[in-house]
Amino acid sequence: MSSAQTSHLDAGTERRIGEAFARQSRAPDRRERLANRLFLGGFVLAAVVLAAVATAARELDVLLAVALLTAYVVATRVEFSVGAGYGVPTQLVFVPMLLLLPTPLVPLLVAAGHVLGAAARAARGPVSLRRWVFATTDAWYSLGPALVLILADAQEPEWRHWPVYLLALIVQILLDASVAVGRAGLAYGISPREMLGELALVHRVDVLLAPIGLLAAFAAADRPGTALLVLPLVGLLGVLSHEREARIARTLELGQAYRGTALLLRDLLEEEDEYTGRHTQDVVALAMKVSDALGCPEDVRREAELGAMLHDIGKIAIPTEILNKPGRLDPDEWQVMQTHTVEGQRMLDRIGGLLGRVGYIVRASHERWDGRGYPDGLEAEAIPYAARIICACDAFNAMTTHRPYREAMSPAAAVAELERCSGTQFDPRIVRVVVSVAHGG
Repeated sequence: MSSAQTSHLDAGTERRIGEAFARQSRAPDRRERLANRLFLGGFVLAAVVLAAVATAARELDVLLAVALLTAYVVATRVEFSVGAGYGVPTQLVFVPMLLLLPTPLVPLLVAAGHVLGAAARAARGPVSLRRWVFATTDAWYSLGPALVLILADAQEPEWRHWPVYLLALIVQILLDASVAVGRAGLAYGISPREMLGELALVHRVDVLLAPIGLLAAFAAADRPGTALLVLPLVGLLGVLSHEREARIARTLELGQAYRGTALLLRDLLEEEDEYTGRHTQDVVALAMKVSDALGCPEDVRREAELGAMLHDIGKIAIPTEILNKPGRLDPDEWQVMQTHTVEGQRMLDRIGGLLGRVGYIVRASHERWDGRGYPDGLEAEAIPYAARIICACDAFNAMTTHRPYREAMSPAAAVAELERCSGTQFDPRIVRVVVSVAHGG
């Protein structure tokens, strides 16, 4: 992938990657430990029963088992981000394990591979040393295909069993998704909808690599050791994943830098004009409540937050005598004041990246629903959603705070004014939500 493709993460993905990194670097909390113990116990019971009860089609070749287990551990060490989750190329080794080793034993071997891989990562950090114990639960996916192959008497590589192999892959994905959703919900409170969206991307990797693993198993049917020839491909994926992870890490650092820059600009604005600084903080708080009540996508929520934080940043370029004039502005002064949105965009464009995109939100924060706003006369849905949220929140806060030229309005009067201007100055849907939030709804 090009660096351009990986240089930008949507807000939701960025948040989930950050949360995943934080979880990996700390010891499991009580909720996570309880969830993992539940799934750990269930897996161990099922895997032991399968190994003890099912009949294997092959004798155990200890040397081959050790070699494939080692290859599996190597594959678990190659992690590459897929959305906010990560994929590992274990299918390249797992499929040959199913067809070249005693199939009933494979889930236990897979569990051993995950534990050894996690222990190796824990030894070099930042993964918590306590976390590797629960890596066994990552082997749940192996139970489904092993059981399918055993029940269908398709434990050895034969092309006539291809429908069984396809069914085994489907069962693997369904079982893995079910366990992952259950663990994420119990351990971290992640919703099934959010988890399934990430799993769809992760399982795409499994689907693409499984046929290669199957070909390796068939090629190694008479010489099982040749299945290890998949390791160069694992190594190649490792090189690519390292480069991708480095780009993602830089993107996350850049996102933090953008937020830090926004906070610095906000503080600069507050030093320049105390009222504008306090007003900005209040607008940000209200915009976040309104965004949450609207159920905004995380990208829009981030744009609303940063846009609200910086919507008045262009006022730094406005002369103080106009900004703090005790009376109403005359037409010439008002024309100068209206340039603050364009000045704000110009400042943020010079920073670029995420704040460059926020600059357009700042520019549009005084557009009107009826098209009579400034500076571009945008109308209705042509106004960015985040800018519409900021416009209504900015107006409500401005009306309910003291200004140099008038006293603050009561919240009830401000609500009445918002409702009067709904459909002309403001997006009607956003007005309803602002009113609801203002009433504590």
